[in-house]
This record gives sequence, structure tokens and C-alpha cells, in this order.
Amino acid sequence: MAGRITAVLGPTNTGKTHYAIERMLAHRTGVIGLPLRLLAREVYDRIVKARGPSVVALVTGEERIVPERAAYWVATTEAMPEVGADFVAIDEIQLCADPERGHVFTDRLLNMRGLHETLFLGSDAIRGAIAALVPGVQFMRRERMSKLTWAGSKKISRMPARSAIVGFSVENVYAIAELLRRQKGGAAVVMGALSPRTRNAQVEMYQNGDVDYLVATDAIGMGLNLDIDHVAFSATAKFDGRRMRALFPYEIGQIAGRAGRYTRDGTFGVTGEASPFPPEVVEAVEEHRFAPLQRLQWRNARLEFGTAERLIRSLEESPQNQWLTRGREADDLRALKTLTALPEIADRLRHPADVRLLWDVCRIPDFRSISEAEHATLLARIFGFLLTGHGVPSDWLRGQIERIDRTGGDIDALSRRLAFIRTWTYVAQRKGWVDDESHWRGETRAVEDRLSDALHGALTQRFVDRRTSVLLRRLKQKETLVAEVNDKGEVTVEGEFAGRLDGFRFRQDGTSSPDEAKMLARAAYEALKPEFSLRADRFYNAPDTEMDFTEQGGLMWGDTAVGKLVKGSEPLKPSVEPFVDEEAGADVAEKVRRRLQHFIDRKVAALFEPLLAMSRDETLTGLARGFAFRLVEGLGIIPRETVASEVKELDQEARGSLRKHGVRFGQYTIFQQALLKPAPTRLRLVLSSLWDGLQEFPESPPPGLVTIPHIPEVPASAYTLSGYRPAGARAIRIDMLERLADILRTQDTRGGFEANPDMLSITGLTLEQFADLMQGLGYKGERGEREKTRPAPEPKLPEEGTEAAANPIPEETSPVAEAEAEAAEAAPEVEVFYTFVWAPRPRSPRPERGPRREGNREGGGEGGNRRDGGKPEFRGDREKGGGKQGGKPRGDGKPGGKFGGKPGGKPRRDDADKGARHFEARPPKKEKPIDPDSPFAVLAALRDKK
Repeated sequence: MAGRITAVLGPTNTGKTHYAIERMLAHRTGVIGLPLRLLAREVYDRIVKARGPSVVALVTGEERIVPERAAYWVATTEAMPEVGADFVAIDEIQLCADPERGHVFTDRLLNMRGLHETLFLGSDAIRGAIAALVPGVQFMRRERMSKLTWAGSKKISRMPARSAIVGFSVENVYAIAELLRRQKGGAAVVMGALSPRTRNAQVEMYQNGDVDYLVATDAIGMGLNLDIDHVAFSATAKFDGRRMRALFPYEIGQIAGRAGRYTRDGTFGVTGEASPFPPEVVEAVEEHRFAPLQRLQWRNARLEFGTAERLIRSLEESPQNQWLTRGREADDLRALKTLTALPEIADRLRHPADVRLLWDVCRIPDFRSISEAEHATLLARIFGFLLTGHGVPSDWLRGQIERIDRTGGDIDALSRRLAFIRTWTYVAQRKGWVDDESHWRGETRAVEDRLSDALHGALTQRFVDRRTSVLLRRLKQKETLVAEVNDKGEVTVEGEFAGRLDGFRFRQDGTSSPDEAKMLARAAYEALKPEFSLRADRFYNAPDTEMDFTEQGGLMWGDTAVGKLVKGSEPLKPSVEPFVDEEAGADVAEKVRRRLQHFIDRKVAALFEPLLAMSRDETLTGLARGFAFRLVEGLGIIPRETVASEVKELDQEARGSLRKHGVRFGQYTIFQQALLKPAPTRLRLVLSSLWDGLQEFPESPPPGLVTIPHIPEVPASAYTLSGYRPAGARAIRIDMLERLADILRTQDTRGGFEANPDMLSITGLTLEQFADLMQGLGYKGERGEREKTRPAPEPKLPEEGTEAAANPIPEETSPVAEAEAEAAEAAPEVEVFYTFVWAPRPRSPRPERGPRREGNREGGGEGGNRRDGGKPEFRGDREKGGGKQGGKPRGDGKPGGKFGGKPGGKPRRDDADKGARHFEARPPKKEKPIDPDSPFAVLAALRDKK
């Protein structure tokens, strides 16, 4: 009896599948064929809810649920049973044109009918082919319930929520999912290769709002009904099993049509490196107008099993209808040809039943996709077992399954095992292929479920941030997120770590995606508001000992940064900038600011007390007050050469009033001794850097060092503020430099002098380092070597030509004398020495006279007092080309001579700048004979009589 045949055609989201289910349930029995195992499972679950599990069967290649009273059969298109049902429906009928599976759909189109009603569901593109091939067919047009609009290209980072990104390879899908996890918190993954259990678990995550993004292959175009607002194509071409080709417009429409379900509009576009679709393709998709299909794939369904050769010929038969074309060679046909070419297989094909059995074995899908040869070897093994009539041995099958039944490993390993178990699930579903079919069907199903759950877990762990999923779900449910702060400052939101409270700033967890970060911050700040207030109160009442400043101007509360110093109205009056989040409130920020300002004001007052006291001294007047102001500007340290003229103008009364405040007038530097301590030095560097607007502040030298390395790239001002003066390869502390200057003032700087132990002791340098330091101070050093004088052993014997010791040497010391004689015979030791002379640098003549001597030296190191013929009062004038130089240091303090020497002194030697004279040892002066006519001859005679 011929039933009604109807083709229900139209774009996606027209309710075609829903209409087919309703029509099937209106009949007593029915069969519906669907293109994917995933979709078959979805439709099966819907019908079970409507009619109960006792009357609904599910038949796929790897799954078979058939109750005794089955009335409604849900199957994949390939597995549709011939049960003579009242109703038959075939979904996605336009797949008749698919190069790989099209012949199966074409066979159902031509040969499968319901007793009372037959429905073909699909795209308008196949309308002409159906009309030509199916006599008496009626057409029903279904219009899309919502509008589909082109949205152009979007970056994944800007992808709207409830979007599906489509990839055409496993690698592409995984890469996109990884990116979404980093930027959006995660994504669900849907691929045709997933088991229904894994796919359902992934889809459930997306549907219930755990994640807002779905990454899928083109499998979502096959009727999967998901809550998708936007579909983005990551590529515009795919591999169709043979070659890479551009997507057909109807394929684009099929996939894009998943966006906008029911009456909610949807959009589609591209992302990543995919080029936008041509305008004509966009228009076709939006208006659901596609070129009609001209050819359907076909393969002969009337097979001959007399011999293997006849079977192959029947499979390769060409169609006689112009609408049909012979499909490409399918996997099962290639497997058949491979096996029949093997002698051990061909020799065993003695009956048509053997050929039919071989064909059934060759139809086992190549789930493993290792290689054709590997797949053929497995099929030959299974055929060998089945040909014996006893089926696949249980022991052998158990070994195969046990090797697969492992849930450890990564996504690739689990996916591979899941593909392997699908082979044995398929085998177990074939009637008569295994002993105890129900046992092995249950066993393979249990292994597949365990692997499916493990794969779902692995996919979720890799591509979904569970913290994000919890937050998204709670926000969608409009619930208040619960946040907490523990004693360590760690902030948790809904039990998930969200960040850390650093002082008065919330430091969010760096692993958060941008969207998640907003949610976490909003929830965390709600919990932190009372914590901010409590911390502000505790900080305001904390003692100064809990606070400090860093060398880069930071302000610390213990180990926590709570603010920074900024430039104020004066160098000694810096301002503060608290580190307080805006969400903490203005009251908290102001309280923190006031406490920090109070701390730094007291710190400056304590460390710079001598300087501030001097600035407030009303008794300082005139030039003394002006010089005190200069010292305050220099934060307690001024190189003397920069204020040479001002120092000259200070009288002794003015200097005395400044000395009462600890000011020392050194030969090189004017400074307050108390401000050279490490703490004031550290703060002085910070305050000066703030005032000068530096981005990076110089670090203070380690405390206690007399000299430090001189780095040319560091400005000289930084050394001055640190309390040091560069000289050669090192910089010397200014107070120790003044002590050295006191010693040098007693030396003959014109005639030359050697470094003595006191000089080396003050500087803590080796002789070579000291020589470099002296050259940096303006001296010239000449290196020499001489025989080292060995000290005589104790007790000392009188030297030849000298007076004997008061006590005679006892005879017992003769061994000592022998040792001394032996030592004298040994090779002489050589010692190195340096002779230094003052060697002023070439300068441009200045009209003004050199600096005056400063009277009333303080501690012997002040004012540059010098003896006749000595070096200048301070080095600074030499550096700037001013000041008179030459001669010995003098003691009377009176300026005189062209280069600052004693008035009436010797004129300057013409070769004074050409080199320094030096003496290995200063010989005693020879006494000149006295003129007998001189009055001194009489005095000498009187002396000799006495």
C-alpha cells in the first residue's frame, strides 16, 4: 500500500525535525533516520520522554537499544531498519549530494517508504531532484522563525556571549578552545567523533551557562538544536576526505543557520584568519536561496553475492538516471577489494554466504583511522573468526577491550581509546558475531561510558576554567556572590581564589580572563569594603616604626607598599600619594594619606634636624643667613667650588655662627657632619631625586665605606648627595677626604712626598689605588722601585758608622748576628713606592685672584690653609678654571703670588707643568762653610768650646 510522500523543505530553524517527531507519534509505528549518532540520541531522548522507554528503540552503528515492544525506531540513516513501519522520515535529505555518505541517503530517498506516510526533511536545494526521482511527492515549504544577519569579522577576544566558533579539524577546534579559555574563561567542545555521552556533557555545560562559548566542527549544522546567538567560521574551506575545497554556499547556510533559535534572531560571520564571504554568498545565506543540486550520489543497492568479483561489479555499477552519479569509492568497497586480493581470504570464499559475510565485515567503519592496511588486517582477523562459525573468541575480545579500558592520559589518548572501543561496540552489536551478545554489548558500553566521562573531564580541565563557570552560572541566576578575606589577605569568591589584598589594593588573580576579571572584582570589592575600613583604622594608629620609605620613594607598611612620595612645595616638604583602590572609598584614601604625610614629615624633621634648626635660627643674619639658605637648598652638602665667592665674603663672625650648627668649611666641601650618617644620606637622595623629577633614583652607598667605585655614568651630583667626592676610579667620603687634606697640608707638595701609612690607613686603599685617588685629586704620582730595607732582628745591633746602643749586646746573641749575616747575603727585596707632587691642570687665565685663606682652621681640615708653595685652597676652582695654584701649602693664610704661593716666593719654573720632580729619599742638607769674616763664625766658635 502506497502512503503519502511529503518533502518538508526550508532553511534551518523552521521546526522541520519537530514536525517530523509529531507526525511519527501520530502513527502506531514509525522510523526516523538522522544524519548523526549525536542527533539520533537527542531525538531518542525526546521521544522517550513523550512515550516512555518501553516502546522506543535506538539503533546506530555502535548502540542498540531495542525493547520487546518497540514501536518507534530512532536510527542513524545508515542503520535504519526495514521493519515495515507506518511512518518513515529521513532528516537532512540534501546530504544525498555528499561525496562520502550521499549514496546512503539517495538509497533511502529512492527505496525506503512508510506504509502510511513518508517525510523527507531538508533544504530547498534538493527540491528539483526529489521532484524528478520520487513520483507523487508533495512539497511543504517551512519558513525560518527568526532572521539571520551577516555580522562581518570579529576577533575571538570580542566574540559575543552565546557564540559558536566552527573549525574544520580537531587541531583547529582545540586551538580555538585554548584561546577562549585564556580570554573568555572557557568553551565547550562538540565534534562528530565524540561519543553521545561526552557530547551531551559538553553541550550541557554550554546550555546551563557554565560557559558562554561553543567550539565545534560542522557537525553542529546537522540539526543540533543549541542556544546559539552567533556563529563564527574560523575557516572558509575544509578537507572533504580527498582534497581541500571551499565551503559550498548551502553548507555555509546549514552551519550558520544554527544561530538564532525559535523566534530569536541570529548572526553569522568569520573570525581569526578567515576571509569574509563574498557578498553574493552572504546574500544567499541571509535569504536562504541556494543553487539547486544537479546530481545526487548513488551506489547500487541490489548487490550480487555469488562471488566476490560479482559483488564488486554490482557495487561499481553506474546509474541510468541523469540526476544520479556514481559516488566515489567508499571505505567499505576499498576494504573489500583489499581483502579479496589476499589469497588466504579469496581461497575461503566458497559460498555466497561467505561473500555476504565478508561484505558485512568490510562495512565495519574505520573508527581508528590509523591506515587502510591496518584496518584491512583487523577486518581479515575478524572475518577469519566469523568464518569458523563460532564468532569472535571471548578471550581474544576480552584482551582487546582490557587494553583499551584505561581512563588515564590526555585528550588525544582518551579520544584514541574511545575510537578503538567504538570498533568493538560495533562488532558486539552485530547479531551472531560474539558469544553472549548482551554481556559484550554491556561491557563495551560500560567502557565507552568510562572513557566518555574521562574525555569530558579532560576537555573541561583543558578548555574550561571551573572558577569562571561557577561565577557565570551564579550571575545568570542573579545570585549574590559570596566573597571572603582570610588573615593572609587572600580573597575568595564562592570558594574560588580571586586574588590578594595588598595593603589597600586588590591584586586580582592574573589567570583570570578579561570578562571573568570584571565579575571577580565586582564580587571581591563587596567583601572588601569593611576590610578596607578596618585596615585604614589599624594603619592610622600604627607607630612610625612599622613604616619606612624605599630608595625609589615608595612608602611601606611592613612589607606592603601603601603609597609613594611625590614632589612637594619644597625639597624638604615632599607630598604623598596613597595606594588605595577607588572602590575603597574617599574616606579610606584620605585617612591613609594623612597618616603617610604625618610619617614622612616626622622622618624629615628627625633626620634633618640640624639643617632645619639652622634654617629657623633668627640670630643668623646677612651673609650667614644667605649661606644657610644655600645649605638648605643643597640638603646639607655643597661642593666648595660652587660657592667659592660666597665663602670669601663670609667674615669670621658669620662663619662662627654657622659652625654652631655643625657646619664645617672643608677644603673641598661645605657640609654638616651629622647629615653624613646613612639614614639622612638615604633620605637626601630620595628628596633630591623627587625635586629634580627623576624617574629612577640613585641608590645610597652601603654604610661604613670610606671609598666606593666611581662610575662615570653616574652624575657627580649623586656622589655629592651621597656624601662622596669622585677622584679617579673611586670616590672618597667627604669627611675622610678632609682628614686626608689635613695630612697632605703638612707635606712638601712642590718638592714631592711619599704616601705614608697614615694616608693609606685613612682611605683604606692599597698603594696603587691610593695613587689613582691622588691623581684624581690633582696630584701627579711617579712610580718607583728600590731595595727594601729589612728590619734588624731583636735585639738590634748597632749599625756601622752610628753610635752604639746604651746597653751592650750580650754574647748570647751571636746566633742572631749570624742569621743577620746570612740574610744580608740573600737576594735583596724590592719595594714599590710613589712620589706625589702637586700638578695643577692647564687652565684658562682668570682676572680674579685666588681664594683667600680661611682663618681659625677647624680641626686642621678647614679652609684650605696652606704652607708656602702648597696646593690651592680647594680643588673646585681648578676644575672650573679659576683660582690660583702652585706652591706649598701655607700656614699664614695670606693670599699672594701669581699662583697662590707665599708673597715674594720663588718665581714659577718654566718646566713646572712638564713633569714632577721626585726623590727616592730626601738627602740631608750639606752645611756650607761659614765665612770667617761673618759674625756667625764667632758664634760657631763659642758653640764648639762648649
